[in-house]
Amino acid sequence: MKKSLLLLACCLLALPAIVSAENDPWKRADEILQNISDPVFPDRSWNITKSGAKPGPRHDNTRAINRLIERASKAGGGKVIVPAGEFYTGPITLKSNVNLHLEEGAVLKFSNDPNDYVPFVRTRWEGLDVINYRPLIYAFEETNIAVTGKGVLDGQAGNESWWWMKEKEEFGWKEGMSSQYQTGRPKLMKMAEDNVPVDQRVMTKDGLLRPQFVNPVSCTNVLIEGVTIIRAPFWVIHPIFCENLTVRNVSVNSHGPNNDGCNPESSRNVLIEGCEFDTGDDCIAIKSGRNNDGRNNPIPSENIIVRNCHMKDGHGGVVMGSEISAGVSNVFVENCTMDSPELDRVIRIKTNTVRGGYVRDIYVRNIEVGECKEAVFRIELMYERRDGDGPYMPDIRNIVLDNVNSQKSRYGVFIEGREEDIVVSDISFINCDFHNVEIPTRISGSKNIKFKNVSFTVDEVQ
Repeated sequence: MKKSLLLLACCLLALPAIVSAENDPWKRADEILQNISDPVFPDRSWNITKSGAKPGPRHDNTRAINRLIERASKAGGGKVIVPAGEFYTGPITLKSNVNLHLEEGAVLKFSNDPNDYVPFVRTRWEGLDVINYRPLIYAFEETNIAVTGKGVLDGQAGNESWWWMKEKEEFGWKEGMSSQYQTGRPKLMKMAEDNVPVDQRVMTKDGLLRPQFVNPVSCTNVLIEGVTIIRAPFWVIHPIFCENLTVRNVSVNSHGPNNDGCNPESSRNVLIEGCEFDTGDDCIAIKSGRNNDGRNNPIPSENIIVRNCHMKDGHGGVVMGSEISAGVSNVFVENCTMDSPELDRVIRIKTNTVRGGYVRDIYVRNIEVGECKEAVFRIELMYERRDGDGPYMPDIRNIVLDNVNSQKSRYGVFIEGREEDIVVSDISFINCDFHNVEIPTRISGSKNIKFKNVSFTVDEVQ
């Protein structure tokens, strides 16, 4: 085994400074932070055990918990406390001015019986608006809401419940069983393609579209802090149409199908910090609606800050896409660590000409990568080729990676644009080191890709 060092900076000395001091985009991140603050709650509390909740698998506490949240909200708000112990429940609905707080040692074990998650509610499923299963924790058009504490949220999903619906044998699906790909997913996609009004897009239990775990919809002033979330049916934290959202010091450990860690969708002023993600899909995936539902109601995701997070297993560390038809902009990622042989990519952008959308003004700095499986930086504009081709050309531009260092990956930079329509441009890499790569760069269908003080250490097998 022999190592050689490939330096790209030497051929680009004539380039001007990529980011000037007087035009520092990170000043914009500071401005965004000024618009993000934690919700404030009245100094009063209610304990669920004093309202009839009891620990142990024989007790269904769904009604007791939801009634107490409703009562606390009507009283002006405060903290609803889950004390130490295992409390079994069905879906929980958050209400304005209520902080659902799990004390250390508290575990909320959610039912994995689909029958407990009706009546269905309005949400989005893979970027498409729908009336579907009630998420495990749900809020709609509420303000000042939180889930906090040192406790555990356990979705109890597994191969015997929820996960098999994906139609993968590794998750319990067997030949002859129905699946989301055969039932609800094609039905919903056809409704969206035909612009069927949302209130008529009512799924059934037979549709098998698994519910999200934590799903605030059209909410403001949202805080999710401190909790550990495990065994999710589907996407774990999925805010939609939200503003002023903080996800802080949360641990997500869930390896089921489509178990994305945190997916802010069509949301703005979002802070994700101090979290750990160990997932069966993307760790963080920023989205903004799919196809017609993103274009007809064009609410982008913007002003999003990710910092001081650690990513383990997952398809991608911080991802834009694939449902980004309304666009994504002003994303700032800094001071994160990512390391796992089962982490496919570090920074990823994925879409196609059916979904379209723009991704612009993305800034990444101070990222330490131990190991990832495929690429440290990846753009793919032909994601899910089964979608075919469409007229909605993506627009990917103005992306800067500064001081991103990795120790092992197959590719350093892998950009797969479109040769016939160059829509990927102005991507800069500054002060980056990519060690132990098999292929330093694979770049096509793009322009103005700049490297300054960037090195690749390539393994050569003799």
